[in-house]
Amino acid sequence: MAARLYLPEVWANDMERRRKANVPGDLAFQTKPEIALDLIKRAQDWGVPFRFVVADAGYGDSTAFLAGLEEQQVLYVCGVESTFGVRKPEEVQAAKAAPPPEYQGKGRRRLPRPAPLYKAKDVAESLPEEAWQTVAWREGTKGTLSKQFAAVRMHWGKGNPALDRAKVSSMATGPEGWLLLERPLPGEEGDRKWYYSNLPADTSLKRLVALAHARWVKEQFYREAKGVCGLDNYQGRSWQGLHRHLALVMLSYSFLMQQRTKAPGDPDGAFSPLWVCPDLAGRA
Repeated sequence: MAARLYLPEVWANDMERRRKANVPGDLAFQTKPEIALDLIKRAQDWGVPFRFVVADAGYGDSTAFLAGLEEQQVLYVCGVESTFGVRKPEEVQAAKAAPPPEYQGKGRRRLPRPAPLYKAKDVAESLPEEAWQTVAWREGTKGTLSKQFAAVRMHWGKGNPALDRAKVSSMATGPEGWLLLERPLPGEEGDRKWYYSNLPADTSLKRLVALAHARWVKEQFYREAKGVCGLDNYQGRSWQGLHRHLALVMLSYSFLMQQRTKAPGDPDGAFSPLWVCPDLAGRA
């Protein structure tokens, strides 16, 4: 639908480069999560219908990105790294109810310390076997795709109060959400993965899994658009030219996907981005 070029900070601060490439003068350096939040806000302003945002750990690991989605009141399921910090709801409540630190009579009053911080991988390793369920999310070219999953209610957290030099003022705790954990089926090899979501507490595990794995459609777009629509063939050095190229590629790809869904059969078993998981039918 839309995209925007990421300019490394050294590029963004090079006025001569910017002038030669016609980069807009009011465009300041932004991180990729900040660009993503701008694109989501643009979609909202344009009235684009969507209910969820899915992203990989490059975005999900940024608590500022998660906070930005929550501020925009957007539901999300984002991949995170194994070291992603979370806090237990009962310990967050206990920390809030604890009396404030005693004033020492010098300087500013000490801030209350937040609840302990845990890593996503440590939470996964601490769960009993009965917490894990086998869930299938779709049919692939080699059969049904399934792994084992567990979901635990947690708060995302930033800053570990157990560290001696940790500054309470730099710590943060997000609203309660889901920590979704993924591991290979017993006897199989594969990567373990972690996700964080702000979906409601009554969300089913199957729905969390379906949304967590909806992001692969985006990866398919990049692969097919490069091979079919020339996404990687642009060789210009113009800001406007590149974004026009991206727009034309996306329009072309969308047209081809519509034609694919109208075809009587799909001999190569390819998956259309317009397909909706049965678990999400009627709610997408």
